Amino acid sequence: MSRIVRQSKYRHVFGTVAKNENCYHDLKISRNAWDGNFIAANPSYFAVCWDSAGGGAFAVIPHSKTGKFEPSYPLVSGHKQSVLDLEFNPFNDNLVVSVSEDCTGKVWGIPEGGLTETLETSLQTLNGHKRKIGQVRHHPSANNVLATAASDFAVKVWDIETGKDTLSFDAQHSDLIQSLDWNFTGSLLATSCKDKKVRVFDPRTNTLSGETEAHGGIKGSRVCWLGRKEKIFSVGFTKTSEREFCLWDPKDLSKPLNRTNIDSASGVIMPFYDNDTNVLFLAGKGDGNIRYYELVDEAPYIYYLTEFKSNTPQKGACALPKRSVDVSQCEILRILKLGVKTVEPISFNVPRKSDVFHDDIYPDCFNGEFTITAADYFHGKNAEPKTVSLAHGFVKKASVEFNPTKVEEAQPMSEAELKAAVEKLTKRVSYLEAELIKKDVRIKELESK
Repeated sequence: MSRIVRQSKYRHVFGTVAKNENCYHDLKISRNAWDGNFIAANPSYFAVCWDSAGGGAFAVIPHSKTGKFEPSYPLVSGHKQSVLDLEFNPFNDNLVVSVSEDCTGKVWGIPEGGLTETLETSLQTLNGHKRKIGQVRHHPSANNVLATAASDFAVKVWDIETGKDTLSFDAQHSDLIQSLDWNFTGSLLATSCKDKKVRVFDPRTNTLSGETEAHGGIKGSRVCWLGRKEKIFSVGFTKTSEREFCLWDPKDLSKPLNRTNIDSASGVIMPFYDNDTNVLFLAGKGDGNIRYYELVDEAPYIYYLTEFKSNTPQKGACALPKRSVDVSQCEILRILKLGVKTVEPISFNVPRKSDVFHDDIYPDCFNGEFTITAADYFHGKNAEPKTVSLAHGFVKKASVEFNPTKVEEAQPMSEAELKAAVEKLTKRVSYLEAELIKKDVRIKELESK
């Protein structure tokens, strides 16, 4: 009898860690206990939550600056408490958003080439949440639109130019929101929550499309949309504390399309989906393994490919945009692995003998340009992200301008200003008391008549 093997272009994808001199060393990675990735990247920079005294900070580092880092490296330091999540603007490589335990989000402008001194003044501040903000995700096709989720159990959608939380989804989550993701066109949001449920909702109509208890375990879970396939993927733990994943149809959340146990490790799994190749990467916190799977349209929908193994555990990870890959090496994805003090780039390549462009493994990918404006989105318009072929290499276009309407923050009064304000208020109270006495006398006169 012959063994039938399912054919796949990605069956033999292999991961390669960059050489030691091409990694980043002696970084002061945040030691915060929050369940976050602590790292984000775009084609120009990567950002890391930093361990700093006296408030929240993070570092923005050009990819070219490899090797050891000096303690005096300039930081982005403007939050009053620890930074919990980061994300670069998908349409402007020099904009990054941070969210923090101080209940605010901030939009930062990074100078071309990277920081040369500590940056303390943000371009915009997002005030509206009542408790610490744990997640931030930009809209995939609308400019200046992003969503945040916080410990006040609310999800807010912001226009970051005006700094206003134009949409807010409240009173639907009963516990801490652990992850957040947009669908392919940005019309829906999905969340995973500590109450074990996955929810799908439309933020513009403030309606809940569906919810389900995804995983029976009490440990952390994550959720992500699978691009054009319009499926939802969730990872979590069973009641017996085994790691598992589920695939869901958002139109019917009554039962999963696929439920698979992974292993009995204790670390939360971070999913990264490549929408162009339909390959899903699962990186486990606390271990050095990255498993990858291929998504298809027929049951069982998910096929295991292989696994990248390492003895070095990962504290967090992020995937670079597809336009960052080296097509001459048949690289389909690059992941930055965050260690205790290091960041290691890991390239995932398809083994091919020729270094010519292989269009079968490089369909058109997101080109870094927005499709609709924030006003279009808030008025109900949807659009898919713009795409471009990588056949002739990716040519970076000029970044879109960011023109924030600065929301002025109240400044604390000086001692002299406070004393003058109290005196003014005292005089006003005395005047009102005198007027009240006059009116009482007049009322008594009228009553006697």
